[in-house]
Amino acid sequence: MSAMNEQPGRLNRVLTRLLMNHAKVAESEALGRRLRLITLESPAFRGVAFAPGQYVQIAMGSAFRARAYTPLDWDGAAGRLRFIGVVHGNGPGSAWVEGARPGDECDVFGPRRSLDLRAIAGPLVVVGDETAIGLAYAAVHADPARPVICHFEVGDGPEIGGALSALGLGGVTMLYPKRPDDGHLADLVAALTATDANVTFVLSGKADTVDHLRKTLKRPRATVLAKPYWAPGRKGMD
Repeated sequence: MSAMNEQPGRLNRVLTRLLMNHAKVAESEALGRRLRLITLESPAFRGVAFAPGQYVQIAMGSAFRARAYTPLDWDGAAGRLRFIGVVHGNGPGSAWVEGARPGDECDVFGPRRSLDLRAIAGPLVVVGDETAIGLAYAAVHADPARPVICHFEVGDGPEIGGALSALGLGGVTMLYPKRPDDGHLADLVAALTATDANVTFVLSGKADTVDHLRKTLKRPRATVLAKPYWAPGRKGMD
């Protein structure tokens, strides 16, 4: 191996050791053709302060190539976290999610600050796509007494509907099947603009959709928080 190749490899090992926690896949459950409910466990997860809405990054073979996921929950006593992985496209994240099986090892960075749902008072309206299911679950369970409604644009309505039902979110979620001309966004905007003004909109998922909705929902008394999760052609967003 040349010195040029050895240097990045040595730096990767140093960063992984210093910044990441080693974990194992404890469970991997298919919730449909493209969705998996994955549980990771590690002694390093015990006693960690976690705020619903934060995210973790999982290294895809290198500390320089990681993918971000929003945990559904974090069990600090057992040292476990759960998240929804989505298989879309042919990238390393999709390949890892699709192939994850109990006993597989990985390196995890975080939790990292993103959207702290505990700091938001009043009713929430969570908007996103399949990648926002973890955020929606965390929002619903962060404060069981708080009203939460979720709106998702989805590629496969029956599959996502079944997954949401399995997670106990079916009764608080409305689905908008994607159309090639993005015509479904008009239905989504109409539903959101009809929502009571005294809510907080939490926007996530596809960057273009988040940007469009953020501009559309500007109105008196409406609070809008946004965190794009992905964009076509981007190798990873955090």
